[in-house]
Order: sequence, then C-alpha cells, then structure tokens
Amino acid sequence: MTPLIYYSFLSPVPLAYLLDLIIGDPRWLPHPVVGIGRLVSRGEKVLLRPTLTSRQKRVRGIILGLGILSIAWAAAWSIVKISYLLNPFLGYLVSVGIIFTTLAGKNLAARGLAIRKAILRGDLERAREIVSQIVGRDTKNLDFEDLIRATVESIAENTVDGIVAPLFYAFVGGAPLAMAYRAINTLDSMVGYKKEPYLHFGWASARMDDVANYIPARLNMLFISLAALCLGMDGRRAWRTARRDGRKHASPNSGLSEAAMAGALGVQLGGRSFYGGKEVFHPFLGNKVQSLSPEHIRKAVFVSLLSSLICLILGMSVVIFLHWWA
Repeated sequence: MTPLIYYSFLSPVPLAYLLDLIIGDPRWLPHPVVGIGRLVSRGEKVLLRPTLTSRQKRVRGIILGLGILSIAWAAAWSIVKISYLLNPFLGYLVSVGIIFTTLAGKNLAARGLAIRKAILRGDLERAREIVSQIVGRDTKNLDFEDLIRATVESIAENTVDGIVAPLFYAFVGGAPLAMAYRAINTLDSMVGYKKEPYLHFGWASARMDDVANYIPARLNMLFISLAALCLGMDGRRAWRTARRDGRKHASPNSGLSEAAMAGALGVQLGGRSFYGGKEVFHPFLGNKVQSLSPEHIRKAVFVSLLSSLICLILGMSVVIFLHWWA
C-alpha cells in the first residue's frame, strides 16, 4: 500500500473530512462499524465462557482483539489495493470512502447542538435521551447542569475518538490504518469494561484503545488550546489546565481533552456520575470560572470542529513537506 505522503495535494483525507462535515453518517448508508460490531459479538459468543479462569479470559480476549484488528486492516487494505489496481482514480475514491466512514465530526456536533436545543426548550427528557446515545453513564436522573457537563465531556473525549485519531491514522497509514483504529475503538466500546464478564476478557481491547489514542489525545490538547485561542477563548488556560488536571482522570487519555476543554471554556468538569446504578466520582477538571450553561455546549462544538480542522491542516502540511522533501 502506497503511503499517503506520496499523494501530496491529492491525499484522500481532506475530501473524506469534507464529506463527513457535509453528509455525516446517514442511516441509509451501510457502515463498516456495524460489520465490525457484528464480528465482535460473534467472536464474544465463541470465545467467552463463564467457566473460564481469569487467565483464560484474558488470553481469549487478546485473540479477539488481535483477530478483529487484523480483519479490519486486511479487509480495508485489500479493497483499496484491488481498487487501485483496477483504476487509480477508483482507488482514490475508495480510500476517500473508507476514511469518511471512520470520521464522526458532523454527528458529534449535531448531537451536541440537539441536546442544547432540548435544554433551552426545557425538554430535559429529550435531552437525557440524546445524551444517553453518546455517554456510558446513567442519564435518567441527570439535572440541568449534569446534562451540560456530560455533553461537554463527551464532545471533548469524542473529538479524539471520532475525528482527531482517525485523521491521524489516515495520514500515517491511509484508509487501512484508519479502519484498524476504528476497529480498536469499537472493541473498546463493546468489551473494554472494567466489570464482569469483561474485566479480563476485555483487558486487551481496553489496552489497545489506550495505546492507539495515546498520541492523538496529546495532540488534541494542543489543538483544543489553539482552537480556543482562535475563537477568542483562553487558549493558555486550556493548555495549563490540560497539563495540570489531565492525568487525574482514570483514563490515560480522556482526561487530557476534557481538562483542555474545561480550561478553554472556564468551567469545571468531573464530579459525581452513576454507572449501572453505582455512584462513581471523577476528579474535578478545571476551575469554576463560570457556571455551566447551554452556551458552553455550543462553544464546545465550535472548539471541537476547529480542533479537527487544525489537525487536518497540520496533517496536510506534514504530507506536503514530506512530499517535497522526498
């Protein structure tokens, strides 16, 4: 597979990014993540048994993770390779299409704005329903401020998972690597839980997700800070807050983007949440310069979109530099 750096200005990444912003994820369009999810479910049924020891579950979880990752990468690589052999322009369009399916920028923004709209209308029930689609916590009892906090945290975290990381891997290894990242992300969302029956079985999937997001999450600290600066917010505070509070989070990656977003908006994130009826306390991120309001959701959406655009511009700059250097 020819690395994307050799495509220079014809890199499929910008067109895929633009397509995502325009059409998002229409329901009528078949999505590879659905297929990956089905493979994960089938693999789980075959490999996971309640009678297994912890060690056996972990070994089988490693087999599942590596198997799904390999299938996703190999399938995308084969499709792109065959397409390029048939016609270079067809290969280019197929690459664009695959990368497009790994991005979720428009959907993330649309859901955030829909939650804001529901809150402004006073329809907290509808807001809770939409929030439940983007977070793993219990949402039925979330109040006004909790809904805003959950939405801002989700936008910050999913800016990495849904936009920055897929863009990063598309630049590094083209459509196959972007699809491999999406497979890892799907595995983590389905089996990467720190509770039974996935505590040991999902260990490998969770660790792969941590490793895959390590660089993108740290880059996104910078992107959020720059985006905040461009939008007239406090970019320096975003950077300082990310460095100070980002590692307080249980996740080695999620807290960095959430802390940067908290600093950019001048709000405090974290605190009490409920998962499966159990209370979980997340460390506070950021200082409460302002109380959370629906306007912070709108600002978070703009910061997220501009962060992804900065990622795209930086990535293309590196691509062009390497092309001319070569």
